[in-house]
Amino acid sequence: MSMILTVAPVRRPRLWSMQLYGYLLILPALSFLLLFTHYPAVATVWESLFSAARNGRPAHFVGLDNYLALLDDDIFIQSLLNNLLYALITIPLAVTLALLMALAVNRHMRANALVRTAFFIPSLLPMIAIANLWLFFYTPQLGLLNKLLALFSLPAINWLGEPGSALYCLMAVSVWREAGFFMIFYLAALQQIDPRLSEAAQIEGASRRYFFRRVQWPLLMPTTLFVLINASMNAFRIVDQVIAMTNGGPNNSSSLLLFYIYRTAFSFWDMPAAAAMTVVLLVILAAIALLKFNLLDKRAHYQ
Repeated sequence: MSMILTVAPVRRPRLWSMQLYGYLLILPALSFLLLFTHYPAVATVWESLFSAARNGRPAHFVGLDNYLALLDDDIFIQSLLNNLLYALITIPLAVTLALLMALAVNRHMRANALVRTAFFIPSLLPMIAIANLWLFFYTPQLGLLNKLLALFSLPAINWLGEPGSALYCLMAVSVWREAGFFMIFYLAALQQIDPRLSEAAQIEGASRRYFFRRVQWPLLMPTTLFVLINASMNAFRIVDQVIAMTNGGPNNSSSLLLFYIYRTAFSFWDMPAAAAMTVVLLVILAAIALLKFNLLDKRAHYQ
């Protein structure tokens, strides 16, 4: 007599119900993302295709006229070039300084916590407070920098009043503020590296420079990619610092793109032109992000 064993089928949730459950979990975050990120971006693109409503006349569709008008706007071109120069100088300097500070405080030394705090404090201060602090340094006659020049019998310099130096003075403030913030990410990444790698390198007689170049730097590439993306975003969204220190002068030599967008929108009340410039800014940021992901993400070593 043979016995036939039957196994009851195991009930599994259907695939569509599992997917629906997952979408419900991310629905709150997705709603905020759509409401405060994607919808404003789409609305900005839509508004850039219309004219400004002035003197009781309603806005009408103009297509790409607002974008073509930017090509004839000398201040926009100068602000864009200023911002590109600003990014090309501040991003490498801030990232390099942050990495050097992280390597310095990653060692065991006296007052290590105090040094880390001193490096990180500038990133905690409000930009208005930082701007007023550096205004004291840049004051033409009484500023600290000109006092140092006077010790060597050198003439005083109007740091923020000269077209050739105003933009570079803003760069110095940004590098000083952001380097300490990026240092925290590099320090966290350095402390995640297995200490046995350093011990093995010391046994093999590898120098610190060789160990950094062959071991630490490749393992820091994911952090470097993250820092570069954030530094790029920060370089193109400077506005409060410009308002507090130079107001775009002298002769628009320190006018940056977001500052000019702000002035166009809220001083000239030309919202469609400001929307068109905002779209240009979004395209630049997206291009920078894609370029860095394509170039650096392939070289990143994830542990």
